[in-house]
Amino acid sequence: MAISNIRYGEGVTKEIGMDLQNLGARRVCLMTDKNLSQLPPVNAVLNSLAKYGINFQMYDNVRVEPTDQSFLDAIKFAKKGEFDAYVAVGGGSVIDTCKAANLYASSPTSDFLDYVNAPIGKGKPVTVPLKPLIAVPTTAGTGSETTGVAIFDFKQLKVKTGIASRAIKPTLGIIDPLHTLSMPERIVANSGFDVLCHALESYTALPYNMRSPCPSNPINRPAYQGSNPISDVWALHALRIVAKYLKRAIRNPEDREARANMHLASAFAGIGFGNAGVHLCHGMSYPISGLVKTYKPKDYNVDHSLVPHGLSVVLTSPAVFTFTAQIHPERHLEAAEILGADIRTARIKDAGFILADTLRKFLFDLNVDDGLAAIGYSKADIPALVKGTLPQERVTKLSPRPQTEEDLSALFEASMKLY
Repeated sequence: MAISNIRYGEGVTKEIGMDLQNLGARRVCLMTDKNLSQLPPVNAVLNSLAKYGINFQMYDNVRVEPTDQSFLDAIKFAKKGEFDAYVAVGGGSVIDTCKAANLYASSPTSDFLDYVNAPIGKGKPVTVPLKPLIAVPTTAGTGSETTGVAIFDFKQLKVKTGIASRAIKPTLGIIDPLHTLSMPERIVANSGFDVLCHALESYTALPYNMRSPCPSNPINRPAYQGSNPISDVWALHALRIVAKYLKRAIRNPEDREARANMHLASAFAGIGFGNAGVHLCHGMSYPISGLVKTYKPKDYNVDHSLVPHGLSVVLTSPAVFTFTAQIHPERHLEAAEILGADIRTARIKDAGFILADTLRKFLFDLNVDDGLAAIGYSKADIPALVKGTLPQERVTKLSPRPQTEEDLSALFEASMKLY
Protein backbone atom coordinates (compact mmCIF):
# COMPACT_ATOMS: atom_id res chain seq x y z
CA MET A 1 0.00 0.00 0.00
CA ALA A 2 1.37 3.40 -0.92
CA ILE A 3 -0.30 6.71 -0.14
CA SER A 4 0.76 10.31 0.37
CA ASN A 5 0.82 11.92 3.76
CA ILE A 6 -2.45 13.79 4.21
CA ARG A 7 -3.23 16.83 6.33
CA TYR A 8 -6.87 17.72 6.72
CA GLY A 9 -8.71 20.64 8.26
CA GLU A 10 -10.28 24.02 7.58
CA GLY A 11 -7.60 26.59 6.93
CA VAL A 12 -4.60 24.22 7.02
CA THR A 13 -3.34 25.81 3.79
CA LYS A 14 -1.85 28.62 5.88
CA GLU A 15 0.78 26.14 7.14
CA ILE A 16 2.27 25.50 3.70
CA GLY A 17 4.92 28.23 4.06
CA MET A 18 6.18 26.54 7.23
CA ASP A 19 6.22 23.15 5.49
CA LEU A 20 8.45 24.56 2.76
CA GLN A 21 10.69 26.18 5.38
CA ASN A 22 10.94 22.83 7.18
CA LEU A 23 11.92 21.18 3.89
CA GLY A 24 14.67 23.80 3.49
CA ALA A 25 13.19 24.81 0.12
CA ARG A 26 15.03 27.69 -1.58
CA ARG A 27 13.31 27.79 -5.00
CA VAL A 28 9.70 26.70 -5.14
CA CYS A 29 7.58 26.13 -8.23
CA LEU A 30 3.91 26.99 -7.65
CA MET A 31 1.62 25.46 -10.29
CA THR A 32 -2.02 26.32 -10.93
CA ASP A 33 -4.31 27.27 -13.81
CA LYS A 34 -5.49 30.65 -15.12
CA ASN A 35 -8.91 30.40 -13.45
CA LEU A 36 -7.67 29.39 -10.05
CA SER A 37 -4.88 31.96 -10.01
CA GLN A 38 -7.62 34.56 -9.30
CA LEU A 39 -9.44 32.53 -6.61
CA PRO A 40 -9.16 32.13 -2.80
CA PRO A 41 -7.25 28.78 -2.74
CA VAL A 42 -4.26 30.26 -4.61
CA ASN A 43 -4.48 33.43 -2.55
CA ALA A 44 -4.28 31.43 0.66
CA VAL A 45 -1.12 29.71 -0.60
CA LEU A 46 0.45 33.00 -1.79
CA ASN A 47 -0.25 34.60 1.61
CA SER A 48 1.48 31.76 3.41
CA LEU A 49 4.49 31.81 1.06
CA ALA A 50 4.84 35.56 1.59
CA LYS A 51 4.48 35.31 5.36
CA TYR A 52 7.32 32.79 5.63
CA GLY A 53 9.54 34.46 3.03
CA ILE A 54 9.47 31.57 0.55
CA ASN A 55 11.11 32.32 -2.80
CA PHE A 56 8.89 30.95 -5.58
CA GLN A 57 7.96 31.21 -9.24
CA MET A 58 4.39 30.74 -10.40
CA TYR A 59 3.33 28.71 -13.44
CA ASP A 60 -0.38 29.25 -14.19
CA ASN A 61 -0.45 27.84 -17.69
CA VAL A 62 -1.79 24.41 -16.77
CA ARG A 63 -4.40 23.19 -19.23
CA VAL A 64 -7.66 21.76 -17.86
CA GLU A 65 -7.57 18.16 -19.14
CA PRO A 66 -3.82 18.32 -19.96
CA THR A 67 -2.19 17.20 -23.21
CA ASP A 68 1.30 15.91 -23.96
CA GLN A 69 2.14 19.43 -25.18
CA SER A 70 0.81 21.14 -22.05
CA PHE A 71 2.86 18.67 -19.94
CA LEU A 72 5.95 19.47 -22.03
CA ASP A 73 5.43 23.23 -21.55
CA ALA A 74 5.30 22.76 -17.79
CA ILE A 75 8.33 20.43 -17.87
CA LYS A 76 10.32 23.06 -19.78
CA PHE A 77 9.43 25.66 -17.12
CA ALA A 78 10.45 23.24 -14.35
CA LYS A 79 13.79 22.35 -15.96
CA LYS A 80 14.64 26.01 -16.48
CA GLY A 81 13.70 26.96 -12.90
CA GLU A 82 15.90 24.35 -11.20
CA PHE A 83 13.38 24.11 -8.35
CA ASP A 84 13.94 22.21 -5.13
CA ALA A 85 10.23 21.87 -4.24
CA TYR A 86 6.84 22.02 -5.95
CA VAL A 87 3.38 23.15 -4.87
CA ALA A 88 0.31 22.26 -6.98
CA VAL A 89 -2.92 24.13 -6.27
CA GLY A 90 -5.86 22.87 -8.30
CA GLY A 91 -7.78 19.84 -9.46
CA GLY A 92 -6.35 16.69 -10.99
CA SER A 93 -5.15 18.56 -14.08
CA VAL A 94 -2.86 20.81 -12.05
CA ILE A 95 -1.63 18.13 -9.66
CA ASP A 96 -0.92 15.68 -12.51
CA THR A 97 0.92 18.34 -14.54
CA CYS A 98 3.05 19.16 -11.52
CA LYS A 99 3.89 15.47 -10.95
CA ALA A 100 5.09 15.21 -14.56
CA ALA A 101 7.11 18.44 -14.30
CA ASN A 102 8.81 17.19 -11.13
CA LEU A 103 9.57 13.80 -12.72
CA TYR A 104 11.14 15.03 -15.96
CA ALA A 105 13.02 17.92 -14.32
CA SER A 106 14.50 15.31 -11.93
CA SER A 107 15.38 13.03 -14.85
CA PRO A 108 16.47 15.62 -17.44
CA THR A 109 18.03 13.19 -19.93
CA SER A 110 14.92 11.01 -20.20
CA ASP A 111 12.80 11.04 -23.31
CA PHE A 112 9.15 11.99 -22.68
CA LEU A 113 7.89 8.53 -23.71
CA ASP A 114 10.31 6.73 -21.36
CA TYR A 115 7.91 6.93 -18.39
CA VAL A 116 4.59 6.98 -20.27
CA ASN A 117 2.53 3.82 -19.77
CA ALA A 118 3.07 0.99 -22.21
CA PRO A 119 2.01 0.22 -24.92
CA ILE A 120 1.97 3.94 -25.86
CA GLY A 121 5.24 4.72 -24.05
CA LYS A 122 8.02 2.55 -22.64
CA GLY A 123 6.63 2.41 -19.08
CA LYS A 124 10.11 2.38 -17.53
CA PRO A 125 10.31 2.24 -13.72
CA VAL A 126 11.30 5.54 -12.09
CA THR A 127 14.65 5.16 -10.32
CA VAL A 128 15.68 8.83 -9.93
CA PRO A 129 14.94 10.75 -6.70
CA LEU A 130 12.23 13.44 -7.12
CA LYS A 131 11.84 16.76 -5.31
CA PRO A 132 9.17 17.21 -2.62
CA LEU A 133 5.73 18.04 -4.01
CA ILE A 134 2.88 19.43 -1.90
CA ALA A 135 -0.55 19.05 -3.50
CA VAL A 136 -3.45 21.31 -2.50
CA PRO A 137 -6.58 19.88 -4.17
CA THR A 138 -9.38 22.33 -4.96
CA THR A 139 -11.88 19.82 -6.37
CA ALA A 140 -13.52 16.87 -4.67
CA GLY A 141 -12.58 14.63 -7.40
CA THR A 142 -9.55 13.00 -8.69
CA GLY A 143 -7.81 12.06 -5.45
CA SER A 144 -4.61 12.94 -7.32
CA GLU A 145 -3.05 14.19 -4.06
CA THR A 146 -2.88 10.56 -2.89
CA THR A 147 -1.78 8.72 -6.04
CA GLY A 148 1.24 8.09 -8.22
CA VAL A 149 -0.65 8.64 -11.46
CA ALA A 150 -0.61 11.57 -13.95
CA ILE A 151 -3.04 11.51 -16.88
CA PHE A 152 -2.89 13.46 -20.15
CA ASP A 153 -4.31 13.52 -23.69
CA PHE A 154 -1.82 12.17 -26.20
CA LYS A 155 -2.84 14.37 -29.11
CA GLN A 156 -1.48 12.51 -32.14
CA LEU A 157 -3.28 9.30 -31.10
CA LYS A 158 -6.35 11.20 -29.80
CA VAL A 159 -6.29 9.15 -26.65
CA LYS A 160 -5.67 9.72 -22.98
CA THR A 161 -2.82 7.89 -21.33
CA GLY A 162 -0.54 8.65 -18.42
CA ILE A 163 2.40 7.97 -16.19
CA ALA A 164 1.97 5.59 -13.27
CA SER A 165 4.63 5.18 -10.61
CA ARG A 166 4.64 5.33 -6.83
CA ALA A 167 7.69 7.61 -7.20
CA ILE A 168 5.60 10.56 -8.46
CA LYS A 169 3.18 10.51 -5.52
CA PRO A 170 2.99 13.89 -3.73
CA THR A 171 4.99 14.17 -0.51
CA LEU A 172 2.02 15.78 1.23
CA GLY A 173 -1.62 16.40 0.35
CA ILE A 174 -3.20 19.40 2.06
CA ILE A 175 -6.94 18.85 2.12
CA ASP A 176 -8.53 22.14 3.12
CA PRO A 177 -12.32 21.99 2.79
CA LEU A 178 -12.49 25.78 2.44
CA HIS A 179 -11.16 25.34 -1.11
CA THR A 180 -14.18 23.37 -2.27
CA LEU A 181 -16.40 26.41 -1.65
CA SER A 182 -15.10 28.04 -4.84
CA MET A 183 -16.24 25.11 -7.05
CA PRO A 184 -19.19 25.77 -9.39
CA GLU A 185 -22.09 23.30 -9.50
CA ARG A 186 -21.11 21.21 -12.56
CA ILE A 187 -17.51 20.90 -11.39
CA VAL A 188 -18.79 19.58 -8.05
CA ALA A 189 -20.97 17.11 -9.96
CA ASN A 190 -18.37 15.90 -12.45
CA SER A 191 -15.53 15.63 -9.96
CA GLY A 192 -17.95 13.82 -7.61
CA PHE A 193 -18.70 11.28 -10.35
CA ASP A 194 -14.98 10.55 -10.54
CA VAL A 195 -15.03 9.73 -6.80
CA LEU A 196 -18.08 7.52 -7.35
CA CYS A 197 -16.39 5.53 -10.15
CA HIS A 198 -13.06 5.33 -8.33
CA ALA A 199 -14.87 3.66 -5.44
CA LEU A 200 -17.06 1.37 -7.58
CA GLU A 201 -14.30 0.30 -9.95
CA SER A 202 -11.65 -0.34 -7.32
CA TYR A 203 -14.13 -2.38 -5.24
CA THR A 204 -15.14 -4.51 -8.24
CA ALA A 205 -11.66 -4.80 -9.82
CA LEU A 206 -9.96 -8.14 -10.42
CA PRO A 207 -8.67 -9.34 -7.01
CA TYR A 208 -4.95 -8.72 -6.42
CA ASN A 209 -4.15 -12.43 -6.07
CA MET A 210 -5.70 -13.25 -9.45
CA ARG A 211 -3.58 -10.76 -11.37
CA SER A 212 -0.76 -12.53 -13.19
CA PRO A 213 2.04 -13.05 -13.89
CA CYS A 214 3.71 -11.96 -10.68
CA PRO A 215 6.35 -9.28 -11.48
CA SER A 216 9.89 -10.64 -11.65
CA ASN A 217 11.03 -7.85 -9.30
CA PRO A 218 9.02 -5.71 -6.82
CA ILE A 219 10.15 -2.52 -8.61
CA ASN A 220 8.00 -3.66 -11.56
CA ARG A 221 4.84 -4.21 -9.51
CA PRO A 222 2.27 -1.78 -10.89
CA ALA A 223 0.68 0.94 -8.76
CA TYR A 224 -2.69 -0.58 -9.73
CA GLN A 225 -2.72 -4.07 -8.22
CA GLY A 226 -6.36 -5.20 -8.21
CA SER A 227 -8.97 -5.12 -5.45
CA ASN A 228 -7.52 -5.95 -2.05
CA PRO A 229 -8.70 -5.99 1.56
CA ILE A 230 -7.20 -2.59 2.43
CA SER A 231 -8.42 -0.72 -0.66
CA ASP A 232 -11.88 -2.26 -0.12
CA VAL A 233 -12.22 -0.46 3.21
CA TRP A 234 -11.48 2.92 1.63
CA ALA A 235 -13.63 2.31 -1.44
CA LEU A 236 -16.72 1.34 0.54
CA HIS A 237 -16.31 4.23 2.95
CA ALA A 238 -15.95 6.68 0.04
CA LEU A 239 -19.05 5.19 -1.59
CA ARG A 240 -21.10 5.75 1.57
CA ILE A 241 -20.01 9.40 1.72
CA VAL A 242 -20.88 9.89 -1.97
CA ALA A 243 -24.32 8.37 -1.37
CA LYS A 244 -24.95 10.66 1.58
CA TYR A 245 -23.38 13.93 0.48
CA LEU A 246 -22.83 14.30 -3.29
CA LYS A 247 -26.36 15.49 -4.13
CA ARG A 248 -26.24 17.97 -1.25
CA ALA A 249 -22.81 19.29 -2.26
CA ILE A 250 -24.00 19.88 -5.84
CA ARG A 251 -27.31 21.49 -4.96
CA ASN A 252 -26.13 23.85 -2.25
CA PRO A 253 -22.75 25.57 -2.55
CA GLU A 254 -23.15 26.80 1.05
CA ASP A 255 -23.48 23.27 2.44
CA ARG A 256 -20.07 23.17 4.06
CA GLU A 257 -20.60 19.79 5.69
CA ALA A 258 -21.42 18.13 2.35
CA ARG A 259 -18.58 19.79 0.47
CA ALA A 260 -16.04 19.00 3.21
CA ASN A 261 -17.12 15.37 3.28
CA MET A 262 -16.86 15.05 -0.51
CA HIS A 263 -13.34 16.51 -0.29
CA LEU A 264 -12.39 13.75 2.13
CA ALA A 265 -14.21 11.09 0.10
CA SER A 266 -12.05 12.06 -2.88
CA ALA A 267 -8.89 11.33 -0.88
CA PHE A 268 -10.38 8.14 0.60
CA ALA A 269 -11.29 6.81 -2.84
CA GLY A 270 -7.83 7.88 -4.03
CA ILE A 271 -6.20 5.73 -1.36
CA GLY A 272 -8.41 2.85 -2.50
CA PHE A 273 -8.00 3.09 -6.27
CA GLY A 274 -4.41 4.38 -6.07
CA ASN A 275 -3.50 0.87 -4.94
CA ALA A 276 -6.29 -1.30 -6.36
CA GLY A 277 -6.76 0.50 -9.67
CA VAL A 278 -9.81 1.20 -11.80
CA HIS A 279 -11.11 -0.70 -14.82
CA LEU A 280 -13.55 -0.29 -17.69
CA CYS A 281 -15.29 3.02 -16.90
CA HIS A 282 -11.86 4.63 -16.83
CA GLY A 283 -10.41 2.64 -19.72
CA MET A 284 -13.36 3.62 -21.93
CA SER A 285 -13.38 7.21 -20.68
CA TYR A 286 -9.98 8.03 -22.14
CA PRO A 287 -11.08 7.94 -25.81
CA ILE A 288 -14.40 9.63 -24.84
CA SER A 289 -12.30 12.59 -23.64
CA GLY A 290 -9.63 12.28 -26.31
CA LEU A 291 -11.97 12.23 -29.33
CA VAL A 292 -14.16 15.13 -28.16
CA LYS A 293 -15.64 17.18 -30.99
CA THR A 294 -17.43 20.37 -29.96
CA TYR A 295 -18.78 19.65 -26.48
CA LYS A 296 -18.20 22.46 -23.96
CA PRO A 297 -19.51 21.78 -20.48
CA LYS A 298 -21.37 24.32 -18.35
CA ASP A 299 -19.33 26.03 -15.57
CA TYR A 300 -15.92 25.26 -17.12
CA ASN A 301 -14.19 28.46 -18.15
CA VAL A 302 -12.09 27.04 -21.01
CA ASP A 303 -11.28 28.00 -24.59
CA HIS A 304 -11.28 24.43 -25.97
CA SER A 305 -13.91 21.72 -26.20
CA LEU A 306 -13.58 19.08 -23.50
CA VAL A 307 -15.46 16.29 -21.81
CA PRO A 308 -14.71 16.62 -18.09
CA HIS A 309 -12.99 13.50 -16.84
CA GLY A 310 -15.65 12.59 -14.26
CA LEU A 311 -18.41 12.90 -16.86
CA SER A 312 -16.53 10.77 -19.41
CA VAL A 313 -16.15 8.09 -16.74
CA VAL A 314 -19.68 7.99 -15.34
CA LEU A 315 -21.57 7.88 -18.65
CA THR A 316 -20.53 4.27 -19.28
CA SER A 317 -21.01 3.12 -15.67
CA PRO A 318 -24.51 1.57 -16.04
CA ALA A 319 -23.37 -0.49 -19.05
CA VAL A 320 -20.03 -1.43 -17.48
CA PHE A 321 -21.43 -2.70 -14.18
CA THR A 322 -24.16 -4.66 -15.93
CA PHE A 323 -21.31 -6.36 -17.82
CA THR A 324 -18.93 -6.94 -14.89
CA ALA A 325 -21.57 -8.11 -12.38
CA GLN A 326 -21.36 -11.71 -13.63
CA ILE A 327 -18.17 -11.84 -11.57
CA HIS A 328 -18.64 -10.98 -7.88
CA PRO A 329 -22.34 -10.11 -8.18
CA GLU A 330 -22.52 -9.78 -4.39
CA ARG A 331 -20.12 -6.80 -4.50
CA HIS A 332 -22.25 -5.10 -7.17
CA LEU A 333 -25.38 -5.67 -5.08
CA GLU A 334 -23.69 -4.28 -1.98
CA ALA A 335 -22.71 -1.14 -3.92
CA ALA A 336 -26.29 -0.74 -5.19
CA GLU A 337 -27.59 -0.96 -1.62
CA ILE A 338 -25.15 1.70 -0.41
CA LEU A 339 -26.36 3.96 -3.24
CA GLY A 340 -29.96 3.55 -2.08
CA ALA A 341 -31.37 0.44 -3.79
CA ASP A 342 -33.77 -1.78 -1.86
CA ILE A 343 -32.22 -5.23 -2.24
CA ARG A 344 -34.38 -7.19 0.21
CA THR A 345 -36.06 -9.20 -2.54
CA ALA A 346 -33.23 -8.93 -5.09
CA ARG A 347 -31.89 -11.99 -6.86
CA ILE A 348 -28.12 -12.23 -6.98
CA LYS A 349 -28.15 -12.83 -10.75
CA ASP A 350 -29.82 -9.42 -11.24
CA ALA A 351 -27.05 -7.56 -9.38
CA GLY A 352 -25.74 -5.80 -12.49
CA PHE A 353 -29.16 -4.56 -13.62
CA ILE A 354 -29.97 -3.35 -10.12
CA LEU A 355 -26.70 -1.41 -9.79
CA ALA A 356 -27.14 0.02 -13.32
CA ASP A 357 -30.70 1.19 -12.56
CA THR A 358 -29.55 2.73 -9.30
CA LEU A 359 -26.79 4.62 -11.14
CA ARG A 360 -29.19 5.79 -13.89
CA LYS A 361 -31.61 7.16 -11.31
CA PHE A 362 -28.74 8.87 -9.47
CA LEU A 363 -27.50 10.52 -12.69
CA PHE A 364 -30.99 11.47 -13.87
CA ASP A 365 -31.67 13.21 -10.54
CA LEU A 366 -28.48 15.24 -11.07
CA ASN A 367 -29.32 16.39 -14.65
CA VAL A 368 -26.47 14.46 -16.25
CA ASP A 369 -26.32 14.45 -20.06
CA ASP A 370 -28.32 11.58 -21.53
CA GLY A 371 -25.46 9.33 -22.60
CA LEU A 372 -22.68 9.63 -25.16
CA ALA A 373 -25.12 10.84 -27.83
CA ALA A 374 -25.80 13.96 -25.74
CA ILE A 375 -22.11 14.93 -25.77
CA GLY A 376 -21.74 14.55 -29.54
CA TYR A 377 -21.07 10.88 -30.29
CA SER A 378 -22.99 8.53 -32.58
CA LYS A 379 -22.82 4.85 -33.53
CA ALA A 380 -20.41 5.79 -36.33
CA ASP A 381 -17.84 6.76 -33.66
CA ILE A 382 -17.88 3.39 -31.92
CA PRO A 383 -14.96 1.82 -33.86
CA ALA A 384 -12.74 4.81 -33.01
CA LEU A 385 -13.82 4.71 -29.35
CA VAL A 386 -13.00 0.99 -29.18
CA LYS A 387 -9.65 1.57 -30.87
CA GLY A 388 -8.85 4.22 -28.24
CA THR A 389 -9.73 1.82 -25.41
CA LEU A 390 -7.49 -1.03 -26.56
CA PRO A 391 -4.18 0.60 -25.49
CA GLN A 392 -5.53 1.17 -21.94
CA GLU A 393 -4.31 -2.24 -20.77
CA ARG A 394 -3.08 -0.83 -17.49
CA VAL A 395 -6.72 -0.48 -16.43
CA THR A 396 -8.77 -2.69 -18.77
CA LYS A 397 -6.82 -5.75 -17.57
CA LEU A 398 -8.17 -5.06 -14.07
CA SER A 399 -11.76 -5.63 -15.19
CA PRO A 400 -12.99 -8.71 -13.32
CA ARG A 401 -14.41 -9.95 -16.64
CA PRO A 402 -12.15 -10.00 -19.72
CA GLN A 403 -13.57 -8.16 -22.74
CA THR A 404 -13.31 -8.58 -26.51
CA GLU A 405 -13.52 -5.75 -29.03
CA GLU A 406 -17.13 -6.83 -29.64
CA ASP A 407 -17.86 -6.47 -25.92
CA LEU A 408 -16.40 -2.97 -25.91
CA SER A 409 -18.49 -2.01 -28.97
CA ALA A 410 -21.62 -3.25 -27.21
CA LEU A 411 -20.73 -1.28 -24.05
CA PHE A 412 -20.23 1.95 -26.00
CA GLU A 413 -23.48 1.34 -27.86
CA ALA A 414 -25.38 0.73 -24.62
CA SER A 415 -23.95 4.01 -23.27
CA MET A 416 -25.21 6.16 -26.16
CA LYS A 417 -28.46 6.80 -24.26
CA LEU A 418 -28.92 6.40 -20.50
CA TYR A 419 -32.54 7.15 -19.68
